[in-house]
Amino acid sequence: MAKKTSSQYAIEVTGTPKHPLGMPPEVFLRDYWQKRPLLIRGAFPGFVSPITPEDLAGLACEESALSRVVLHDRKRDRWELRTGPFDEAMFPDMPRQDWTLLVQDVDKWDMDVRDLLHRFRFLPAWRVDDVMVSFAAPGGSVGAHVDQYDVFLVQGLGHRRWQIDTNPDAPRDFRPDVELKLLSEFHPDHDWVLAPGDVLYLPPGVPHHGVAQDACLTLSVGMRAPSVAELMVDLAEELAAATPEEARYGDPDLALPADPYEIDDPAFGRVRHALSRLQDLDEATLRRWFGRFITQYRSAGEIARPARPPGLAAITAALDEGAMLLRHPHARHAWARDGRRACLHANGLSLPMGVASARRLAGAERLDAADMAGLDAAGREALVSLVAAGHYQLVKPKRRR
Repeated sequence: MAKKTSSQYAIEVTGTPKHPLGMPPEVFLRDYWQKRPLLIRGAFPGFVSPITPEDLAGLACEESALSRVVLHDRKRDRWELRTGPFDEAMFPDMPRQDWTLLVQDVDKWDMDVRDLLHRFRFLPAWRVDDVMVSFAAPGGSVGAHVDQYDVFLVQGLGHRRWQIDTNPDAPRDFRPDVELKLLSEFHPDHDWVLAPGDVLYLPPGVPHHGVAQDACLTLSVGMRAPSVAELMVDLAEELAAATPEEARYGDPDLALPADPYEIDDPAFGRVRHALSRLQDLDEATLRRWFGRFITQYRSAGEIARPARPPGLAAITAALDEGAMLLRHPHARHAWARDGRRACLHANGLSLPMGVASARRLAGAERLDAADMAGLDAAGREALVSLVAAGHYQLVKPKRRR
């Protein structure tokens, strides 16, 4: 039975095989997405964590992995933050309780974790940022805090107690004595313990606090939500890069100033005219800029280019012989319509082609000969460029002995 808040909307539902969200996806998007939290009991029945605590600890020791450890001294209410990569010898010496290991972008390292994202295809794929996985010893926590993006907290192993505050006027001040952004006040009005397969959805801005009841793993599917300031800066930088050096502030209509130290109204008018490209941004430029921007990972490193990338003929021949093209886990693809055609955006690249080809290359993490045959000429040319950029690796079939 669904539990209701003071409003008409349930805050706790039970998932079913037909509706893992406890409702049709369109209802969830209409009533909950970016609006209110929702606990979904049994969203993934029989859920088995795709990664073990030992494997997560091993990943935290990798140079390129983004990892942190948070320790809490309960008696003194002191918090300590450590950043990776970590030494393997550290983990056996960790205390039995009150610490948490967090690793971001685990979906880029572990394909089983990456498969979890297929359960969230009711959302635009380009909105998904990463899957962060946290292991917590009993009592482990990162404190009461607020995220500025949507997150689905999937309980993978053990049990975690979650408390949230749904008051829209809840305090948002941070503690000045902690390196982490922890809330100075937290007054929860909902309290649950999640078991494996339960999912807690939180829209941006909801104060929450999770504490491990026993050794547990939580998989956090986070959305990318760039700030307006970030959007403005990136767009301005792109427009500036395309503006010729000769384009400068000018005043050929300059009149004798009443006061040589005053920046008068005509001067401000010339400034506005000089910046008119920001105000009169055409739709095509906006669409291509945003496609390039949103398909770049905020934290992932550069994808290595192959020393000798194969050409179209070599790729086609290999696929015809049963090879596959596997997409690099850091390759982030999306597409957008461009008039009657389309543009594939891939980690900052913009590649024009037909709609069917763009749709295929954006959605396929592996490509075979049939996929290649379904591409138009522009799509095949783009695929060669993507292979040369390291977005796809050609994997030949295993030979039978």
